[in-house]
Amino acid sequence: MAAHSKAQQGGATQSAEPNGTRPFSAFEWMLSLRYLRARRKEGFISVIAGFSFLGIMLGVATLIIVMAVMNGFRTELLSKILGLNGHLLVQPLDGPLTDYDAVAKRIAGVPGIKLAVPLVEGQALASSAFNAGGVLVRGISEANLRALPSISSNIREGTLEGFDQGSGIAIGKRLAEQLSLRAGDNLTLVAPRGAVTPMGTTPRIKVYKIAAVFEIGMSEYDSAFVFMPLAESQAYFNKNGDVTAIEVYTDNPDDMDRLRPLVHAAAERPVFIVDWRQRNSTFFNALQVERNVMFLILTLIVVVAAFNIVSGLNMLVKDKGRDIGILRTMGASRGSIMRIFLVTGAAIGVVGTIAGFLLGLVVCLNVEEIRQFISWITATELFSPELYYLSRLPAEMNAGETATVVLMSLVLSFLAPLYPSWRAARLDPVEALRYE
Repeated sequence: MAAHSKAQQGGATQSAEPNGTRPFSAFEWMLSLRYLRARRKEGFISVIAGFSFLGIMLGVATLIIVMAVMNGFRTELLSKILGLNGHLLVQPLDGPLTDYDAVAKRIAGVPGIKLAVPLVEGQALASSAFNAGGVLVRGISEANLRALPSISSNIREGTLEGFDQGSGIAIGKRLAEQLSLRAGDNLTLVAPRGAVTPMGTTPRIKVYKIAAVFEIGMSEYDSAFVFMPLAESQAYFNKNGDVTAIEVYTDNPDDMDRLRPLVHAAAERPVFIVDWRQRNSTFFNALQVERNVMFLILTLIVVVAAFNIVSGLNMLVKDKGRDIGILRTMGASRGSIMRIFLVTGAAIGVVGTIAGFLLGLVVCLNVEEIRQFISWITATELFSPELYYLSRLPAEMNAGETATVVLMSLVLSFLAPLYPSWRAARLDPVEALRYE
């Protein structure tokens, strides 16, 4: 009876020891968090842990910010390009497109087609008393011009009222600035192919009044496009009642494969059709390659920070050799030792990942304000519209990509401390007690 009582007491005592604790118990968490707190003689290890934390935080934040900016850059460019240019360009193959009204009406009746715009297109030289530059002139009706939100919703000066009846033109804001003009001023257009005379073809020079100034927000378009009434453009470019092409706008830009044969059939005449993917394939492919390369390069920041966790935890294991020996002598299992150091190393990565996510989120939500502030501080233009085409720095966070970055960082944070933790668990208690 007494022996049985002593056995029960011994069992109770043994269950209270670390060897009897559950995995990831309060005892293991207490030691893990204690090892994270630096003491004076462990200052160098703490510095390594701090740099590991900063590396993971900055790596995750940078990845999130760069991917968001690349997504925003692509979305903005796509919306600007497809907002002004049609998703499909229909050009005639068997002679001038004189029946453009009937063809455009049939194409507009195809399900999924939002708008079919007949237009005349030609190049010219725009000049004023102050400057000159090449432009792309587009002849378009007032109704169709108003149907393009990228133009009609972004009129900065003047108006489109009476656009068809007058001889006025609409130009981009950056072009107006380059020529030092504003709405109401006169602009001279010089076309290389004008009237045919016995002496040859002479350039056509005509002065137009600026009826409206628009700002799309894409530098390349705001500095190069001039819109002219359709009838006036036909006369200016020697079009005898025909147009250059028909721009087709769809409800879904990604539905080109289905719509292309339907538009071809609706034209009821031989036509050549080019969609937006073909017209901009080089540009968007280059953007996609750059995006993928940036992701791979910036991922290395997180990987290097994970290696810092390995080196820092290895030094911590060596420094805590006597503690490990004492814990093992007291009855702590190998699994318990491994979990203690695993939590210590993983905590750096997990907290760094969370901090990096929050930092990236804050920067993405305020990226344009931050850009303007840095530009003001440094007195430089960080995001030149002439170089990047856009007038503002866009950022668009994608939930899937952000989750991938965070998950990748968490996986590395849990994988990095595995080897040092396993090494700590493999230490023999007698050998561990020899550490100074």
